[in-house]
Amino acid sequence: MPQPWKPAPALKASFALHGAAALGTLALPAAWPWALGAVAANHAVLTLAGLLPRSTLLGPNLTRLPDAAAARREIALTLDDGPDPDVTPRVLDLLDTAGVRASFFCIGWRARENPALCREIVARGHRVENHGDSHSWAFSAFGPGRMKADIAAAQATLSDITGHAPRFFRPTAGLRNPFLDPVLATLDLKLATWTRRGYDTREGRPDVVLGRLTHNLAGGDILLLHDGHAARTPDDQPVILAVLPNLLRALAERKLSPVTLAAAA
Repeated sequence: MPQPWKPAPALKASFALHGAAALGTLALPAAWPWALGAVAANHAVLTLAGLLPRSTLLGPNLTRLPDAAAARREIALTLDDGPDPDVTPRVLDLLDTAGVRASFFCIGWRARENPALCREIVARGHRVENHGDSHSWAFSAFGPGRMKADIAAAQATLSDITGHAPRFFRPTAGLRNPFLDPVLATLDLKLATWTRRGYDTREGRPDVVLGRLTHNLAGGDILLLHDGHAARTPDDQPVILAVLPNLLRALAERKLSPVTLAAAA
């Protein structure tokens, strides 16, 4: 069910600033440059917050698992941009071998092209979450109507294909604007980003990607990898396939347990 939207404190302050600027200009027209400057500065701050994927200024943002999950030494493996008919099945096999579960943030149009693969993800005990329908790089510039339509289309697709409604949404590259939080409330979705990422869509050296993911790794972390749009290693293999076995081994050595976001949160 849709949830009532509760604006973040920064957005409440923004509303108040806009109102004060309007009233101040009416009361003292000569002060309009100051009012305009204050509004422009406010917009700049909100824009910057939207360009920082882990920011909570625009609303709730799951960047780490809850404290209880961290205390249990749980971490979350999340994979974006699939399903990919070449890479995703091999990722699933690696996860099966290690006996771990992950959360796959799938793109709507890719799911429609590979419905059986989406069902296979769920059948193997993983979760499918919402990564938007178009995966547009202009997503953070969408207005509320277009943003809601894009997310809702993916939500309908993924729910119909898998029989399970996604609980979490992640925008393209984590970029967003102030419209996202109220849109997610109407769709009963939660924003989830990450604690650390390997930049594996453009870094093809497995050791570099692995180092970024394991540096200061601890219980409660949310890790981001990509089964879609994966960079290629020097020997032309998807880098996730070279990184994942070593990452899973590192998790086992540190006694960290991978779980889905839904299981932990």
